Amino acid sequence: MSSGSLWGGRPAALRPALDNDHTVDVAIVGAGYTGLWTAYYLQDANPSLRIAVLEAEYAGFGASGRNGGWCSALYPVGLATLTRESGRVAAVAQYRAMQDTVDEVGRVVAAEGIECEWARGGSVVLARSEPQLQRARAEVERAAAFGFDSTDVALLDAGETTKRLAATAVRGGVYTPHCAAIQPYRLVRGLADVVEARGATIFEGSPVVGLGPSLVRTPVAAVNAGVIVRATEGYTPRLPGLRRRLVPIYSLMIATEPLDTAMWDGIGLAERETFSDLRHLIIYGQRTADNRLVFGGRGAPYHFGSRIRPGYDVEPAVFAALHRTLVELFPGLADVAITHSWGGPLGVARDWHASVGFDVATGQGWAGGYVGDGVSTTNLAGRTLADLITGRTSPLTGLPWVGHRSPSWEPEPLRWLGANAALRAMQWADAAESRHGRASRAAWAVEKVLGR
Repeated sequence: MSSGSLWGGRPAALRPALDNDHTVDVAIVGAGYTGLWTAYYLQDANPSLRIAVLEAEYAGFGASGRNGGWCSALYPVGLATLTRESGRVAAVAQYRAMQDTVDEVGRVVAAEGIECEWARGGSVVLARSEPQLQRARAEVERAAAFGFDSTDVALLDAGETTKRLAATAVRGGVYTPHCAAIQPYRLVRGLADVVEARGATIFEGSPVVGLGPSLVRTPVAAVNAGVIVRATEGYTPRLPGLRRRLVPIYSLMIATEPLDTAMWDGIGLAERETFSDLRHLIIYGQRTADNRLVFGGRGAPYHFGSRIRPGYDVEPAVFAALHRTLVELFPGLADVAITHSWGGPLGVARDWHASVGFDVATGQGWAGGYVGDGVSTTNLAGRTLADLITGRTSPLTGLPWVGHRSPSWEPEPLRWLGANAALRAMQWADAAESRHGRASRAAWAVEKVLGR
C-alpha cells in the first residue's frame, strides 16, 4: 500500500521561486483553489491586472489537491444559523449560490478543457440507524421550510437508497443532485495552467513569512501590491499573528484497487454519486473514473499548537478504522487491496463559519474556513473576491458570509483539549447510538459548544 495520495503529488519540476522583488497589482498567497479561482475571475474582470501567486510548495499541495473530490453545494453553516445572523432571505441566497456554484465549476471545467474526471451524479447520504433516519427526515423538513423541494434534496426510503448504494443496514437516505465527483488534483493543476496561460505568475517553492498592507515577504524577496489576498486555509496558523484564526483539522483517506464490474453491480454508484452517512463523525466517499472506491473521514487528532507536519498525514490507526468502516458498509470489500492512504489539514473557524472579505482601506482580502466543503466554496469565494476587489456590487457581494468575522480559537492548552474532546465525544455519540438506538445528547452538546 502506498502512503501517498491517489490523486497526485509533487511534480517532477516546480515553477520558478520568487528570487527578486516584484511589483504587481494583486498578490495572492496560496496556489490552491481559493487563490487560483480568485486569479481566474480577476483576469475575467480585468485582463490587464498584474497578478502574482505565491505558494510555499507547489500548486495544489494542500487540501485542494488531496481532498475527497466532492464538488458539492454543502455549506458548513446551517440555514437556521444563517437566518438568525442575517435573515431568511440572505440564508436562502447563500444556499442557492452554493447550488449555482456547482454549475459554474462544471462550466469552467468544460470551457477550459480541464480534464478532472467530472461526473455530476449527485450525492446520496445513508441513514443506517433510527437516529440517523430521524436526522434524514429532519434535514429534508428543514430544507422544505426554507423553500427547497425534492429537486434540491429528497428523502429516500430503504429501497430507493439501496438502488443507488447497496450498503448494509440501510433504512433510508437523502439524495441531492447538486454534487459532482472529480479528480481534485487534476482540477487544481489544470486551473493553475489556465491562470498562468492568461498572464498570472505563479511562484512555487516561495513560503511567505510576512504579510502586511501592500507587502508580501518570503525569505528571499518581496512582492509589493496594492491588493493582497490571503488564501491559505488550513495553513493560515503558520502566518505571523494568525495562529488562532483557523485550526488545522486532519482528514484522512484510503483508496481500493480498481473493482470489477460485478462488484460495482453489487455496490451501486452507477452514476458516480458521492456518498456519506448520517453518523456524527464524518465519512465520505466516491467511485473514481477508474473504478476504485475512495473513502475518507475524520478521526485524526488535533495537534497541539496548530502544528502541521508531513508525518501527521499518516495515522495508521485512523487508516485501519476507515478500512473497518468501509468493510462494515460493504462486506464484499474485505479482501480487496487498499492501494493508497493519505491525508492533510483543512481549515476550521471557531464558529464553523466560512467567510470571505476585502478591506478597501488596507487592500487586504481573505477567504477560508471551509470545514472540508471547499471544492465548490472556493469558486464562490474567488468570484466574490473578484467583485469586491474590482469594486463591483453584485448579488455575491451581498451574501451573508461576506465580511463575517469568526472569533479566535482559544489559546493552548484549551484549544487542544477542546478540539480533541469534541472528536472523542462524536466517536462516543456514534457508538452510543449504535448500541442503544437513541439519538445522542453528547453530540448535540458538542455542536452547541462549537457554536454550530
